[in-house]
Amino acid sequence: MRVYPAIDLMSGKAVRLYKGRKDKVKVYGDPVEIAKDFAKLVDKIHIVDLDGAFEGKPKNLDVVRRIIEETGLNVQVGGGFRDYESIAKAYSTGVENVIIGTKAFDLEFLEKVTQDFEEITVSLDARGGRIAVKGWEEESSITVEEAYEMLKKYVNRFIYTAIEKDGTLTGIEKIERFWGREEFIYAGGVSSVEDILKLKEIGFSGAIVGKALYEEKISLEEILEVL
Repeated sequence: MRVYPAIDLMSGKAVRLYKGRKDKVKVYGDPVEIAKDFAKLVDKIHIVDLDGAFEGKPKNLDVVRRIIEETGLNVQVGGGFRDYESIAKAYSTGVENVIIGTKAFDLEFLEKVTQDFEEITVSLDARGGRIAVKGWEEESSITVEEAYEMLKKYVNRFIYTAIEKDGTLTGIEKIERFWGREEFIYAGGVSSVEDILKLKEIGFSGAIVGKALYEEKISLEEILEVL
């Protein structure tokens, strides 16, 4: 199981939101410096362009490029990737995975980008068991399980995000495994070593940890030692 430290970007700074709400934001500083610290312990991080998620087009790829160039880290990045050009631009900056959320449900589009680019990842962002789209501001009628069944023939790498847990430090969501052998990564509320071990037991292949690291509720060293 892998752990991916998270950096959420807004206006070029590293921030965290509470339950994905842009009116509840806390700024943590320079994302490049934060990434340099992460690079001492891991070789890959998770980045979300929050401006991109809300506006529908990535806005912080220059910051992502700097992180890659100055740290040598591998990066998976999401947030506003809803057209071909944005995805192509992200891969040209050197990212390893582009994460698609809202646009993944345009199956024609998904088929094209998965043919043209490697390691496309789909984010299943869930609130109350149903998929939320457009920066989590709109809820669809599709359940997480339905979304997985619909998309699994196109991709084999998913991120499951528990929106109601995101940025809360209240522990992970109760979830039973519904996926097969795909790579499945969990995000939302991870705040302890126990959470990590539970996720491993459920069958997740990775976990994204953000606020718990920034608020020093848990250290990356602790997590890596346990794993």
